[in-house]
Amino acid sequence: MKTLIYSLAFSLLFLAACSNGNKETQTTATPDSTATKDVVAETSEKGASTAALLSSYIKLKNALTADNDKDAAAAGNEMVAGFASFDKKSLTPEQDKAYTDIYDDGKEHAEHIGANVGNIAHQREHFDMLSKDMYDLVKLLGTNQSLYVDHCPMYNKNKGAIWLSEVKDIKNPYLGKAMPTCGTVQEELK
Repeated sequence: MKTLIYSLAFSLLFLAACSNGNKETQTTATPDSTATKDVVAETSEKGASTAALLSSYIKLKNALTADNDKDAAAAGNEMVAGFASFDKKSLTPEQDKAYTDIYDDGKEHAEHIGANVGNIAHQREHFDMLSKDMYDLVKLLGTNQSLYVDHCPMYNKNKGAIWLSEVKDIKNPYLGKAMPTCGTVQEELK
């Protein structure tokens, strides 16, 4: 179901981008151009609504990179508050449903991270799943900043895991100071 919703959201953004670049459509179809501009403005507004969650997530990632379980817990608790205060007013019904799925999972993982000071391995397990939720959130609603989707091939007995980063340089939150540069950039999100 998530895939269908993400496909619809991506298709809408793709069509909006395509119609934005077509001058003929814009000059001959003024109502469609206005609708396209509304969609683009709405998407930018939604990207802004993810900013607080992304800020907390980046703090969490950086704390795990530094092997700091206390700061990771604080950032996890900050994310719980960010999920609770997220403004869903501008979401379409489909986006609202997808966000609710992300919210339920993401909030639970952030709560576990916040409650597990002293158990960084457990925090990292939940960070793995939280990172997937945050990736889905950014894909669904966009972002106002460039993010990199990084991949650690060694985490979880070589099953691998992703995380989002605000910098292109690899700073691995799963292996921390033991192997800080293990990983590759898989994708750039704008």
